[in-house]
Amino acid sequence: MSTDQDLVTDGLLTHPYAVYDRLRDTAPVHRVTGPDGSPAWLVTRYDDVREALANPLLSLDKRHALPGGYKGFALPPALDANLLNMDPPDHTRIRRLVGRAFTTRRVEQLRAPIRRTADHLLDALGAHGGTDLIAAYAAPLPITVICDLLGVPDGHRRDFRAWTDVLVAPDPARPQAAKEAVVAMLGFFTQLIADKRKEPADDLLSDLIAVRDESGSTGNDRAGSDRAGSDRLSEDELMSLAFLILFAGYENTVQLIGTAVLALLQHPDQLAALRADPTRLPAAVEEFVRYDGPALLAIRRFPLEDVTISDVTVPAGETVLLSLAAANRDPRRFPDADRFDLGRDATGHLALGHGIHYCLGAPLARLETEIALAALLERLPDLKLDGDPGDLRWRPSLRARGLLALPVTY
Repeated sequence: MSTDQDLVTDGLLTHPYAVYDRLRDTAPVHRVTGPDGSPAWLVTRYDDVREALANPLLSLDKRHALPGGYKGFALPPALDANLLNMDPPDHTRIRRLVGRAFTTRRVEQLRAPIRRTADHLLDALGAHGGTDLIAAYAAPLPITVICDLLGVPDGHRRDFRAWTDVLVAPDPARPQAAKEAVVAMLGFFTQLIADKRKEPADDLLSDLIAVRDESGSTGNDRAGSDRAGSDRLSEDELMSLAFLILFAGYENTVQLIGTAVLALLQHPDQLAALRADPTRLPAAVEEFVRYDGPALLAIRRFPLEDVTISDVTVPAGETVLLSLAAANRDPRRFPDADRFDLGRDATGHLALGHGIHYCLGAPLARLETEIALAALLERLPDLKLDGDPGDLRWRPSLRARGLLALPVTY
Protein backbone atom coordinates (compact mmCIF):
# COMPACT_ATOMS: atom_id res chain seq x y z
CA MET A 1 0.00 0.00 0.00
CA SER A 2 1.25 3.47 -0.82
CA THR A 3 0.85 6.59 1.23
CA ASP A 4 -2.12 8.86 0.60
CA GLN A 5 -2.19 10.50 -2.82
CA ASP A 6 -4.40 13.33 -4.01
CA LEU A 7 -5.84 12.24 -7.34
CA VAL A 8 -6.39 15.81 -8.49
CA THR A 9 -3.06 17.39 -7.57
CA ASP A 10 -1.19 14.31 -8.78
CA GLY A 11 -2.29 15.07 -12.32
CA LEU A 12 -5.14 12.66 -12.95
CA LEU A 13 -7.30 15.39 -14.46
CA THR A 14 -4.67 16.39 -16.99
CA HIS A 15 -2.67 13.20 -17.66
CA PRO A 16 -4.74 10.27 -16.40
CA TYR A 17 -2.97 7.42 -18.14
CA ALA A 18 0.51 8.51 -17.08
CA VAL A 19 -0.72 8.73 -13.50
CA TYR A 20 -2.38 5.34 -13.68
CA ASP A 21 0.77 3.77 -15.12
CA ARG A 22 2.69 5.06 -12.12
CA LEU A 23 0.08 3.99 -9.59
CA ARG A 24 -0.34 0.54 -11.13
CA ASP A 25 3.39 -0.12 -10.98
CA THR A 26 3.89 1.31 -7.50
CA ALA A 27 1.28 -0.83 -5.79
CA PRO A 28 -2.03 -2.37 -6.89
CA VAL A 29 -4.10 -0.75 -4.12
CA HIS A 30 -3.58 2.85 -2.98
CA ARG A 31 -4.97 4.95 -0.19
CA VAL A 32 -5.99 8.18 -1.92
CA THR A 33 -7.87 11.41 -1.48
CA GLY A 34 -11.05 10.99 -3.48
CA PRO A 35 -12.80 13.40 -5.85
CA ASP A 36 -14.51 15.29 -3.01
CA GLY A 37 -11.50 15.34 -0.69
CA SER A 38 -12.56 12.32 1.38
CA PRO A 39 -10.44 9.16 1.78
CA ALA A 40 -10.80 6.19 -0.56
CA TRP A 41 -8.94 3.14 -1.83
CA LEU A 42 -7.97 3.07 -5.51
CA VAL A 43 -7.56 -0.29 -7.30
CA THR A 44 -5.63 -0.15 -10.58
CA ARG A 45 -4.62 -3.60 -11.89
CA TYR A 46 -6.81 -5.52 -14.32
CA ASP A 47 -7.17 -8.77 -12.40
CA ASP A 48 -7.96 -6.98 -9.15
CA VAL A 49 -10.48 -4.63 -10.76
CA ARG A 50 -12.24 -7.42 -12.63
CA GLU A 51 -12.54 -9.55 -9.51
CA ALA A 52 -13.75 -6.61 -7.43
CA LEU A 53 -16.41 -5.64 -9.96
CA ALA A 54 -18.07 -9.02 -9.46
CA ASN A 55 -17.45 -9.33 -5.69
CA PRO A 56 -20.81 -9.42 -3.83
CA LEU A 57 -19.04 -8.18 -0.68
CA LEU A 58 -18.46 -4.83 -2.39
CA SER A 59 -21.80 -3.06 -2.13
CA LEU A 60 -23.13 -0.14 -4.18
CA ASP A 61 -25.61 0.75 -1.45
CA LYS A 62 -24.54 3.97 0.31
CA ARG A 63 -26.12 2.78 3.53
CA HIS A 64 -23.05 0.58 3.99
CA ALA A 65 -20.63 3.53 3.79
CA LEU A 66 -18.81 4.86 6.82
CA PRO A 67 -19.42 8.52 7.69
CA GLY A 68 -16.99 10.86 5.94
CA GLY A 69 -16.24 8.63 2.96
CA TYR A 70 -16.76 9.37 -0.71
CA LYS A 71 -20.31 8.49 -1.77
CA GLY A 72 -20.59 10.05 -5.21
CA PHE A 73 -23.40 12.32 -6.35
CA ALA A 74 -25.53 13.91 -3.63
CA LEU A 75 -29.00 13.43 -5.04
CA PRO A 76 -32.47 13.67 -3.48
CA PRO A 77 -34.24 10.33 -2.81
CA ALA A 78 -36.44 10.77 -5.87
CA LEU A 79 -33.35 10.58 -8.12
CA ASP A 80 -31.12 8.41 -5.96
CA ALA A 81 -33.12 5.16 -5.95
CA ASN A 82 -31.38 3.89 -9.07
CA LEU A 83 -29.31 0.91 -10.16
CA LEU A 84 -26.03 2.67 -9.32
CA ASN A 85 -26.93 2.58 -5.63
CA MET A 86 -28.50 -0.88 -5.41
CA ASP A 87 -27.57 -4.46 -4.59
CA PRO A 88 -29.71 -7.55 -5.14
CA PRO A 89 -32.58 -8.22 -4.78
CA ASP A 90 -33.70 -4.66 -5.62
CA HIS A 91 -31.05 -4.34 -8.32
CA THR A 92 -32.17 -7.64 -9.87
CA ARG A 93 -35.83 -6.62 -9.83
CA ILE A 94 -35.34 -3.23 -11.46
CA ARG A 95 -32.80 -4.42 -14.00
CA ARG A 96 -35.23 -7.12 -15.08
CA LEU A 97 -37.94 -4.50 -15.62
CA VAL A 98 -35.88 -2.23 -17.85
CA GLY A 99 -33.45 -4.75 -19.35
CA ARG A 100 -35.93 -5.82 -22.01
CA ALA A 101 -35.59 -2.40 -23.65
CA PHE A 102 -31.81 -2.71 -24.01
CA THR A 103 -31.29 -6.19 -25.40
CA THR A 104 -29.06 -6.39 -28.46
CA ARG A 105 -32.02 -7.41 -30.59
CA ARG A 106 -34.24 -4.54 -29.43
CA VAL A 107 -31.44 -2.02 -29.79
CA GLU A 108 -30.66 -3.22 -33.32
CA GLN A 109 -34.13 -2.03 -34.33
CA LEU A 110 -32.88 1.50 -33.67
CA ARG A 111 -30.14 1.25 -36.33
CA ALA A 112 -32.12 3.00 -39.07
CA PRO A 113 -33.40 5.86 -36.86
CA ILE A 114 -29.90 6.46 -35.46
CA ARG A 115 -28.43 6.60 -38.96
CA ARG A 116 -31.12 9.06 -40.04
CA THR A 117 -30.24 11.29 -37.10
CA ALA A 118 -26.52 11.08 -37.93
CA ASP A 119 -27.15 11.98 -41.56
CA HIS A 120 -29.38 14.89 -40.57
CA LEU A 121 -26.64 16.31 -38.33
CA LEU A 122 -24.02 15.89 -41.05
CA ASP A 123 -26.31 17.50 -43.63
CA ALA A 124 -26.43 20.57 -41.39
CA LEU A 125 -22.62 20.85 -41.50
CA GLY A 126 -22.49 21.30 -45.26
CA ALA A 127 -20.01 19.78 -47.69
CA HIS A 128 -16.91 21.48 -46.32
CA GLY A 129 -15.80 23.83 -43.57
CA GLY A 130 -14.90 23.63 -39.91
CA THR A 131 -16.81 22.87 -36.72
CA ASP A 132 -16.64 21.67 -33.14
CA LEU A 133 -17.54 18.03 -33.65
CA ILE A 134 -18.66 17.60 -30.04
CA ALA A 135 -21.24 20.39 -30.16
CA ALA A 136 -22.34 19.72 -33.74
CA TYR A 137 -22.39 15.93 -33.79
CA ALA A 138 -21.14 13.83 -30.85
CA ALA A 139 -23.46 15.50 -28.33
CA PRO A 140 -26.73 15.97 -30.26
CA LEU A 141 -26.71 12.43 -31.69
CA PRO A 142 -26.99 10.47 -28.40
CA ILE A 143 -29.22 13.03 -26.70
CA THR A 144 -31.63 12.73 -29.63
CA VAL A 145 -31.56 8.93 -29.53
CA ILE A 146 -32.08 8.55 -25.78
CA CYS A 147 -34.73 11.28 -25.62
CA ASP A 148 -36.63 9.68 -28.48
CA LEU A 149 -36.41 6.32 -26.69
CA LEU A 150 -37.74 7.74 -23.43
CA GLY A 151 -40.19 10.18 -24.99
CA VAL A 152 -38.63 13.49 -23.87
CA PRO A 153 -40.02 16.50 -25.77
CA ASP A 154 -37.62 18.34 -28.09
CA GLY A 155 -37.77 21.60 -26.15
CA HIS A 156 -36.14 20.18 -23.02
CA ARG A 157 -33.14 18.43 -24.55
CA ARG A 158 -30.74 21.35 -24.48
CA ASP A 159 -31.59 22.01 -20.80
CA PHE A 160 -30.81 18.43 -19.87
CA ARG A 161 -27.44 18.56 -21.57
CA ALA A 162 -26.54 21.67 -19.54
CA TRP A 163 -27.64 20.03 -16.26
CA THR A 164 -25.61 16.93 -17.04
CA ASP A 165 -22.47 18.93 -17.78
CA VAL A 166 -22.75 20.67 -14.40
CA LEU A 167 -23.09 17.40 -12.49
CA VAL A 168 -20.27 15.54 -14.23
CA ALA A 169 -17.75 18.38 -13.98
CA PRO A 170 -18.74 20.77 -11.16
CA ASP A 171 -17.32 24.28 -11.41
CA PRO A 172 -15.53 25.22 -8.15
CA ALA A 173 -16.36 28.87 -8.88
CA ARG A 174 -20.09 28.04 -8.87
CA PRO A 175 -20.67 25.78 -5.84
CA GLN A 176 -24.45 26.14 -6.06
CA ALA A 177 -24.67 25.17 -9.72
CA ALA A 178 -24.83 21.41 -9.08
CA LYS A 179 -27.62 21.83 -6.51
CA GLU A 180 -29.54 24.07 -8.89
CA ALA A 181 -29.15 21.46 -11.65
CA VAL A 182 -30.47 18.71 -9.38
CA VAL A 183 -33.49 20.82 -8.40
CA ALA A 184 -34.17 21.59 -12.06
CA MET A 185 -33.92 17.92 -13.06
CA LEU A 186 -36.19 16.85 -10.23
CA GLY A 187 -38.83 19.33 -11.38
CA PHE A 188 -38.36 18.25 -14.99
CA PHE A 189 -38.85 14.54 -14.30
CA THR A 190 -41.78 15.17 -11.95
CA GLN A 191 -43.60 17.10 -14.67
CA LEU A 192 -42.59 14.70 -17.44
CA ILE A 193 -43.95 11.67 -15.57
CA ALA A 194 -47.16 13.53 -14.74
CA ASP A 195 -47.58 14.42 -18.43
CA LYS A 196 -46.95 10.83 -19.52
CA ARG A 197 -49.52 9.58 -17.04
CA LYS A 198 -52.14 11.85 -18.59
CA GLU A 199 -51.13 11.12 -22.19
CA PRO A 200 -49.14 7.87 -22.57
CA ALA A 201 -47.19 7.42 -25.80
CA ASP A 202 -45.21 4.73 -27.56
CA ASP A 203 -42.00 5.23 -25.56
CA LEU A 204 -40.00 3.59 -22.80
CA LEU A 205 -41.04 6.00 -20.06
CA SER A 206 -44.74 5.42 -20.75
CA ASP A 207 -44.07 1.67 -20.56
CA LEU A 208 -42.31 2.02 -17.21
CA ILE A 209 -45.13 4.18 -15.85
CA ALA A 210 -47.60 1.50 -16.89
CA VAL A 211 -45.59 -1.14 -15.03
CA ARG A 212 -45.47 1.12 -12.01
CA ASP A 213 -49.15 2.05 -11.97
CA GLU A 214 -50.45 -1.42 -12.70
CA SER A 215 -48.54 -2.72 -9.68
CA GLY A 216 -49.77 -0.28 -7.06
CA SER A 217 -50.78 3.31 -6.40
CA THR A 218 -49.77 6.18 -8.68
CA GLY A 219 -47.82 8.61 -6.67
CA ASN A 220 -47.54 9.05 -2.94
CA ASP A 221 -45.55 5.98 -1.86
CA ARG A 222 -41.81 6.45 -1.98
CA ALA A 223 -38.80 4.19 -2.40
CA GLY A 224 -39.09 0.80 -0.76
CA SER A 225 -42.74 1.03 0.26
CA ASP A 226 -44.12 -1.28 -2.43
CA ARG A 227 -41.30 -3.70 -3.23
CA ALA A 228 -43.11 -6.91 -2.37
CA GLY A 229 -43.73 -8.05 -5.95
CA SER A 230 -41.14 -9.18 -8.47
CA ASP A 231 -42.28 -6.71 -11.15
CA ARG A 232 -42.96 -3.53 -9.23
CA LEU A 233 -41.51 -0.05 -8.97
CA SER A 234 -41.87 2.55 -6.26
CA GLU A 235 -42.45 6.13 -7.36
CA ASP A 236 -38.89 7.13 -6.44
CA GLU A 237 -37.54 4.13 -8.36
CA LEU A 238 -39.54 5.13 -11.44
CA MET A 239 -38.20 8.68 -11.41
CA SER A 240 -34.66 7.57 -10.56
CA LEU A 241 -34.69 5.04 -13.37
CA ALA A 242 -35.80 7.66 -15.90
CA PHE A 243 -33.01 9.96 -14.65
CA LEU A 244 -30.35 7.23 -14.90
CA ILE A 245 -31.35 6.12 -18.40
CA LEU A 246 -31.32 9.68 -19.71
CA PHE A 247 -28.16 10.71 -17.86
CA ALA A 248 -26.01 7.66 -18.56
CA GLY A 249 -27.47 7.02 -22.00
CA TYR A 250 -26.42 10.47 -23.12
CA GLU A 251 -23.24 11.34 -21.25
CA ASN A 252 -21.08 8.26 -21.83
CA THR A 253 -21.85 7.98 -25.54
CA VAL A 254 -21.00 11.63 -26.20
CA GLN A 255 -17.55 11.13 -24.72
CA LEU A 256 -16.97 7.79 -26.45
CA ILE A 257 -17.75 9.20 -29.90
CA GLY A 258 -15.48 12.18 -29.26
CA THR A 259 -12.46 10.20 -28.04
CA ALA A 260 -12.92 7.60 -30.79
CA VAL A 261 -12.79 10.27 -33.50
CA LEU A 262 -9.76 11.87 -31.86
CA ALA A 263 -7.94 8.53 -31.69
CA LEU A 264 -8.52 7.98 -35.40
CA LEU A 265 -7.39 11.48 -36.36
CA GLN A 266 -4.22 11.04 -34.30
CA HIS A 267 -3.48 7.64 -35.90
CA PRO A 268 -3.83 8.11 -39.68
CA ASP A 269 -2.75 4.53 -40.41
CA GLN A 270 -5.61 3.17 -38.30
CA LEU A 271 -8.05 5.62 -39.87
CA ALA A 272 -6.98 4.54 -43.35
CA ALA A 273 -7.39 0.87 -42.47
CA LEU A 274 -10.91 1.50 -41.17
CA ARG A 275 -11.86 3.51 -44.25
CA ALA A 276 -10.59 0.65 -46.41
CA ASP A 277 -12.72 -1.88 -44.55
CA PRO A 278 -15.68 -0.37 -42.66
CA THR A 279 -16.90 -3.86 -41.73
CA ARG A 280 -14.25 -3.72 -38.98
CA LEU A 281 -16.20 -1.01 -37.15
CA PRO A 282 -18.02 -3.21 -34.61
CA ALA A 283 -14.73 -4.75 -33.46
CA ALA A 284 -13.06 -1.33 -33.59
CA VAL A 285 -15.56 0.01 -31.05
CA GLU A 286 -14.11 -2.41 -28.48
CA GLU A 287 -10.64 -0.93 -28.98
CA PHE A 288 -12.00 2.61 -28.82
CA VAL A 289 -13.63 1.96 -25.47
CA ARG A 290 -10.60 0.07 -24.12
CA TYR A 291 -8.07 2.64 -25.26
CA ASP A 292 -9.84 5.78 -24.06
CA GLY A 293 -13.26 5.01 -22.63
CA PRO A 294 -15.55 7.57 -21.00
CA ALA A 295 -15.50 6.17 -17.46
CA LEU A 296 -12.23 6.51 -15.57
CA LEU A 297 -13.70 4.95 -12.44
CA ALA A 298 -16.48 2.48 -11.75
CA ILE A 299 -19.22 3.46 -9.32
CA ARG A 300 -17.77 3.55 -5.80
CA ARG A 301 -18.24 0.51 -3.62
CA PHE A 302 -18.37 -0.20 0.11
CA PRO A 303 -17.15 -3.48 1.65
CA LEU A 304 -19.80 -5.27 3.69
CA GLU A 305 -16.93 -6.69 5.73
CA ASP A 306 -13.17 -6.38 5.67
CA VAL A 307 -11.98 -7.50 2.23
CA THR A 308 -8.53 -8.28 0.89
CA ILE A 309 -7.54 -6.95 -2.50
CA SER A 310 -4.06 -7.85 -3.72
CA ASP A 311 -2.85 -8.52 -0.15
CA VAL A 312 -4.24 -5.19 1.12
CA THR A 313 -7.06 -5.33 3.66
CA VAL A 314 -9.76 -2.71 3.11
CA PRO A 315 -11.94 -2.18 6.21
CA ALA A 316 -15.70 -2.58 6.02
CA GLY A 317 -17.56 0.57 5.00
CA GLU A 318 -14.62 2.43 3.48
CA THR A 319 -14.82 3.64 -0.12
CA VAL A 320 -13.32 1.54 -2.92
CA LEU A 321 -12.69 3.13 -6.33
CA LEU A 322 -12.07 0.70 -9.19
CA SER A 323 -10.12 2.24 -12.04
CA LEU A 324 -11.53 0.94 -15.31
CA ALA A 325 -9.10 3.13 -17.25
CA ALA A 326 -6.05 1.78 -15.43
CA ALA A 327 -7.25 -1.81 -15.82
CA ASN A 328 -7.76 -1.38 -19.55
CA ARG A 329 -4.20 -0.10 -19.96
CA ASP A 330 -2.68 -2.88 -17.82
CA PRO A 331 0.08 -4.53 -19.91
CA ARG A 332 -0.39 -7.72 -17.89
CA ARG A 333 -3.72 -8.14 -19.72
CA PHE A 334 -3.23 -6.14 -22.95
CA PRO A 335 0.31 -6.25 -24.37
CA ASP A 336 1.61 -2.84 -25.42
CA ALA A 337 -1.53 -1.48 -23.80
CA ASP A 338 -0.82 2.20 -24.46
CA ARG A 339 -0.81 1.59 -28.21
CA PHE A 340 -4.01 2.24 -30.16
CA ASP A 341 -4.44 -0.78 -32.44
CA LEU A 342 -7.67 -1.64 -34.23
CA GLY A 343 -6.23 -5.06 -35.01
CA ARG A 344 -6.02 -5.87 -31.32
CA ASP A 345 -8.35 -8.37 -29.65
CA ALA A 346 -9.82 -5.95 -27.10
CA THR A 347 -12.46 -8.32 -25.79
CA GLY A 348 -12.36 -8.64 -22.04
CA HIS A 349 -11.94 -4.90 -21.48
CA LEU A 350 -13.70 -3.52 -18.42
CA ALA A 351 -14.81 -0.16 -19.80
CA LEU A 352 -18.47 -1.18 -19.55
CA GLY A 353 -18.10 -3.05 -16.28
CA HIS A 354 -18.28 -6.72 -15.38
CA GLY A 355 -20.63 -8.93 -13.40
CA ILE A 356 -24.21 -8.11 -12.43
CA HIS A 357 -23.57 -4.36 -12.71
CA TYR A 358 -22.37 -4.57 -16.32
CA CYS A 359 -23.59 -1.50 -18.21
CA LEU A 360 -27.26 -1.92 -19.05
CA GLY A 361 -26.97 0.39 -22.06
CA ALA A 362 -23.84 -1.22 -23.54
CA PRO A 363 -25.58 -2.48 -26.73
CA LEU A 364 -26.99 0.99 -27.40
CA ALA A 365 -23.66 2.75 -26.74
CA ARG A 366 -21.87 0.34 -29.08
CA LEU A 367 -24.44 0.78 -31.85
CA GLU A 368 -24.51 4.58 -31.62
CA THR A 369 -20.72 4.78 -31.74
CA GLU A 370 -20.53 2.38 -34.68
CA ILE A 371 -23.14 4.31 -36.67
CA ALA A 372 -21.72 7.73 -35.76
CA LEU A 373 -18.28 6.72 -37.03
CA ALA A 374 -19.62 4.93 -40.12
CA ALA A 375 -21.49 8.07 -41.16
CA LEU A 376 -18.42 10.25 -40.59
CA LEU A 377 -16.19 7.94 -42.62
CA GLU A 378 -18.64 7.94 -45.50
CA ARG A 379 -19.66 11.58 -45.48
CA LEU A 380 -16.48 13.42 -44.47
CA PRO A 381 -13.55 11.77 -46.28
CA ASP A 382 -11.14 14.65 -45.57
CA LEU A 383 -11.83 15.01 -41.84
CA LYS A 384 -8.82 16.48 -40.00
CA LEU A 385 -8.05 17.86 -36.59
CA ASP A 386 -7.99 21.65 -36.61
CA GLY A 387 -5.06 22.80 -34.51
CA ASP A 388 -2.50 21.31 -32.15
CA PRO A 389 -3.68 18.22 -30.21
CA GLY A 390 -1.92 19.68 -27.18
CA ASP A 391 -4.39 22.55 -27.19
CA LEU A 392 -7.44 20.31 -26.79
CA ARG A 393 -9.39 20.93 -23.61
CA TRP A 394 -10.59 18.00 -21.54
CA ARG A 395 -13.46 17.97 -19.10
CA PRO A 396 -12.09 18.57 -15.57
CA SER A 397 -13.70 15.49 -14.07
CA LEU A 398 -12.55 12.33 -12.34
CA ARG A 399 -15.92 10.74 -13.09
CA ALA A 400 -16.00 10.99 -16.88
CA ARG A 401 -13.24 11.55 -19.40
CA GLY A 402 -14.23 13.57 -22.41
CA LEU A 403 -13.37 16.47 -24.65
CA LEU A 404 -14.93 19.87 -24.09
CA ALA A 405 -14.56 20.52 -27.81
CA LEU A 406 -13.10 18.78 -30.86
CA PRO A 407 -12.29 21.34 -33.59
CA VAL A 408 -12.09 19.76 -37.04
CA THR A 409 -12.01 20.71 -40.70
CA TYR A 410 -13.63 18.70 -43.46
